[in-house]
Amino acid sequence: MSRHVVIVNDSSTARGGATGLALLSARMLRARGIDVTLFTGDDGGNPELAEIGVEVVPVGGARLLQQPKWQAATAGLYNTQARDALAALIAERDTPATVYHVHVWSQILSPSIFTALQKVAPRVLAHAHDLFLACPNSVFTDYKRGVPCRRRPLGLDCLTTNCDKRSYVHKLWRVARHAGLLRAFDQRLDWGGIAIIHPGMVPLMELGGYAAERLHVVRNPVTPYTDHRIEAERNDRLLFVGRVEADKGVRELVAAAAQAEMPLTVAGEGALRAELEAAHPEVAFAGWQDRAGIARLAARARAVVVPSRHAEPFGLVVAEASQSGLPVLVANSALLAPEIVDNGLGLGFDMARPGDLAAALQRFRALSDDAVARISRRGFDRVVALANTPESWIGDLLGLYDGMSGRGLS
Repeated sequence: MSRHVVIVNDSSTARGGATGLALLSARMLRARGIDVTLFTGDDGGNPELAEIGVEVVPVGGARLLQQPKWQAATAGLYNTQARDALAALIAERDTPATVYHVHVWSQILSPSIFTALQKVAPRVLAHAHDLFLACPNSVFTDYKRGVPCRRRPLGLDCLTTNCDKRSYVHKLWRVARHAGLLRAFDQRLDWGGIAIIHPGMVPLMELGGYAAERLHVVRNPVTPYTDHRIEAERNDRLLFVGRVEADKGVRELVAAAAQAEMPLTVAGEGALRAELEAAHPEVAFAGWQDRAGIARLAARARAVVVPSRHAEPFGLVVAEASQSGLPVLVANSALLAPEIVDNGLGLGFDMARPGDLAAALQRFRALSDDAVARISRRGFDRVVALANTPESWIGDLLGLYDGMSGRGLS
């Protein structure tokens, strides 16, 4: 019986991130002759999928922010249309060789998909690209105080704490969704497993109620921006790549770069772009860039700065930049930060300490060209394995699929 992988994901198109990885897995699995079905929350309008022979089963929904508020509030909690469509697919197409790989579900599909998947739980792999499976706000961060949170999710302390970016009302909505998730993704059932993207996620997932033996570390795949080392020592600019939002620390980075008298390029879009661009004409705002555009900006950078105010479970930019030869200046809250600092690949700083980011930029600016070149070479030479290659990544996934195939026959 031929192997069949059903990829479950909110969207059929991506600009990188978790959906980009879901689609990368579809391409790589098809290249190995494996049957792939994409069950997607949107309209499935990605022509590339048909070209490579991926069957697409669309729900035809829209992201929560694109729906009327009342509709988003209910559909985001429990999307019955998605549940029923996935249940129908399972009833029609399931075989003992079918594996279900869940990627992103929080914007269209909702926790309801796990209700449909309970029937085939032993052959379901949930991919924790973030911490939504464990924490209502997805990052174990108290946004109101700007500090990490280690409260037990849905415990009394969690329920009475307003940690949400928006409001306590929105926090309570997230709590309701998380309670629904825990019912649908019932850990008393024999689920196939959960792929996590960094070993540092284990204690946080355990805090969220997941047994360590169900967690499998599969580091994200990384392809450097260039096939040659970026000679960072010849450059003078700092580079930020990501959402131009408050939680990404862009406002603090712009101020710190000015204080350190270092030129800065910001690649990305977000709510703060217009405000910061108007107030800081000395900063080059490049907008959203495709991979080729990021590579061009990276070639002129001396370092990449990742100043997120919350815990980044992986931080793709960190690994891509380092393996391209760029030193990385990264907030200590990122799970990759200890590996960067301990292996001489860059510097760390504490976003909760005023002035620490600026001090780190000033320390970096004081480094000689020779010192920057040594950091650059260590990253490019991969003195530590920060990430998988695409080939080793798909190999890890196939190994997990093999362990699940044939279990829990429907």
